[in-house]
Amino acid sequence: MALHTRILIGLLVGAALGVTANLVLRVPADSAARAVVDANANGVHDDLEFWATRVAEPLGRVFLRLVLMVVVPLVFSALVLGVLGLGDLSRLGRVGGVSILYTVILSGCSVAIGLLLVNWIEPGKGLSQEQQEKLRSAYATAAESSIHSARAAKPLEQVLLDLLPENPLREAAGALDGSSPGNGMLAVMFFALIFGAALSTIDPSKRAALTTVLEAIFDVTMAVIGFAMRLAPYGVALLMFSITARTGAEILLTLLWFVLTVLLGLGLQMFVVYSLALKLLARRSPRAFFRQAQDAIFTAFGTSSSNATLPTALRVAQEKLRIPPEISRFVLTVGSTANQNGTALYEGVVVLFLAQVFGVQLTLAQQLTVVLMSVLAGVGTAGIPGGSIPLIVVVLQSVGVPERGVAIILGVDRILDMCRTTLNVTGDLTLAACVAATEQRRSQAPLAN
Repeated sequence: MALHTRILIGLLVGAALGVTANLVLRVPADSAARAVVDANANGVHDDLEFWATRVAEPLGRVFLRLVLMVVVPLVFSALVLGVLGLGDLSRLGRVGGVSILYTVILSGCSVAIGLLLVNWIEPGKGLSQEQQEKLRSAYATAAESSIHSARAAKPLEQVLLDLLPENPLREAAGALDGSSPGNGMLAVMFFALIFGAALSTIDPSKRAALTTVLEAIFDVTMAVIGFAMRLAPYGVALLMFSITARTGAEILLTLLWFVLTVLLGLGLQMFVVYSLALKLLARRSPRAFFRQAQDAIFTAFGTSSSNATLPTALRVAQEKLRIPPEISRFVLTVGSTANQNGTALYEGVVVLFLAQVFGVQLTLAQQLTVVLMSVLAGVGTAGIPGGSIPLIVVVLQSVGVPERGVAIILGVDRILDMCRTTLNVTGDLTLAACVAATEQRRSQAPLAN
């Protein structure tokens, strides 16, 4: 049975058992025995509270811990290797510069669309105040320190200065629990970008050994995440039981609005933003472009992997879209890791959605942090099914949202993964078309249609 099917079954089983337990063992507010069976005065029977918080939740968090323990090496190795994929920065020239510029613009647009939709639709506020209070109280201990750290006021100049860490190891050590003195994971990401840029200027023969080590680290972290995802169906079932047993069925209704919000954001990015980019920058017909790129689009949807779709995307770019090989090979290879607009949009939506579910009020500065981290996390996200989950956890922790809440969306993550991977691959092809057209205009060389 496919992993996404097992995760969905785990989600349904855990949610059903939790809702059933909540209904059977619900303590009426006017019950005379409430003080006896509900010592916490939260409307949940003490026996159910024990099994949900002391048994199901700790066991369910095992797979999350497996993911969390490799987040730092994953982010560092992925970003450094992504920068190295750009080639020698001193000779990168216009193609690299234009690619980076368009990548930042497209990724920024995608995250902005996601955040605007979440703030407008507010899919996470379908829960009643009582249910939100239950969630906040359930995860208060875990979130307290990270919320305090995220909301600690700093002067703007200090925030910008902290992007460059004095001690990257100390930032990495405290990146996941909020104990880092600077910007935590964001500082680690900037260090990785600078490290990769510096490494790319070294003679290839001298950096070969370190590159091999980084590739091995990346492969090992992905192997650990792959093992963790095997446990995901059971972890999701246990975590969903823990959540629904204490909150009831109301939380499940919010997932419908969450899915619709994500799909609306992906649709706007693909058919509005990409169409405008193709029309204005690439001088192409969006309708013809999407028709010619359909092989890569359908392959991306079926595999949920940018990396697995890369060979098809390269063939489509050269044979159907008629993009020069030197442009398509460079842009699509780097873009399969670095230009993940769908992932960036999804991560931003998930963070704000869960913040609304848990009643965490994010300031404008914190939402801008989500934008920046989502764009950077899109660069560091592996182009494989489920590759965005570890980075979502990082962004959640950076703004004080309980990371265990990610279990709420894992059951619908697979279908949304297929949709956002489709957007990622389409974005890579759009980027390649825009870069090729820009190079043509600059060089005045004819470009095949």
